[in-house]
Amino acid sequence: MIKSASIRNLFLAPFTLWAILFVAIPFVVIVWYGLTNDDGAFSLSSLATITRPGYFKALMFSLLLALVSTAACILLAYPLCLTLVEKAGNTRDLLVTLCVVPLFMQSLLLTMAVQTILEKNGVLNQILRMIGLPDVYILNTPIAIVMGMVINFLPYAILPIFIALSKIDRSIIEAARDLGASPWQTFRHVQLPLSLPGAVSAITLVFIPSLTTFFISALLGGNKILLIGNIIEQAFTSAYDFHIGSALSLVLMIFVVANMFLTMKFDTTEEAG
Repeated sequence: MIKSASIRNLFLAPFTLWAILFVAIPFVVIVWYGLTNDDGAFSLSSLATITRPGYFKALMFSLLLALVSTAACILLAYPLCLTLVEKAGNTRDLLVTLCVVPLFMQSLLLTMAVQTILEKNGVLNQILRMIGLPDVYILNTPIAIVMGMVINFLPYAILPIFIALSKIDRSIIEAARDLGASPWQTFRHVQLPLSLPGAVSAITLVFIPSLTTFFISALLGGNKILLIGNIIEQAFTSAYDFHIGSALSLVLMIFVVANMFLTMKFDTTEEAG
C-alpha cells in the first residue's frame, strides 16, 4: 500500500511542480502587484482604476461581447449537435472530427483567416462583387470581433453539448415521438433538459476565453475597439505598469470565478435533483 502511494506521488510530482511554477507563483505575483503600490505597501488604488470611464466601459463592452458570442455559439451548436447524434457510424465520426479540427489549429491563425475574409478586398467582398451586390465593411467593428470569437470558440461548445446529447437514451426520444411529440416538442421537453449540464459546460468554456481574449479584438477590431483584455495586455507590454495590469486582471478574475461558481452550483443542483 505504501509502495503504491509512493509511485502515485512520483507520477504526480511533475504536475505539482508545473502547477507551482506556472499557476501558483504567477497568481501570487498578480495578487501582490494588484494590491500594493510602488512602495510595496497595501493599496486598493490600482483596483480603483476600474472605475475610470474608459476602463469601466471596456469591461462592460467585453462582458457584452462575451455574452453575445456565448449565446451565438450555443445557438449554433445545438442544431449541429442534434443533427450529429442522428447520424450513425463512420459518418458521425467524420463529421464530429471535422467540427473539432479547429481545436488543433492556433487561434491566431483562425483569427487571421477571418481577417483575410472580412477585409476590404477580402474573400467576402470578392464574392459579393461577383454576384452584383455591394461591398460590406465589417472589419474593425464589434460584429467582426464576435465572428472571430464564434469561429474560435464554437468547437468548445460543440463537444460538451454533443456528448450530453449522445448520452440520452434513444428509447426516451422514440417514446416521445410515438406519443405524438413534434421534433420541437421533443427537443424542448426531453433533449434540452437532459443536455443542460453539457450546455452549462459549453457556456463556461466559451464565456471565459471570450471575456479574457485580447488578440481577437486586436486583429479584428483594430485600434478602434479596446476590450479589457487589450487594456491589460497593453499595461504589461507597453506601459510596463504591473500594478494596473495586475489589478485589472484581478477584477477580470472575479467574473471568471463567478462564472465557475455558478456552474458548480448548477451541477450540484442537478445532482441533488
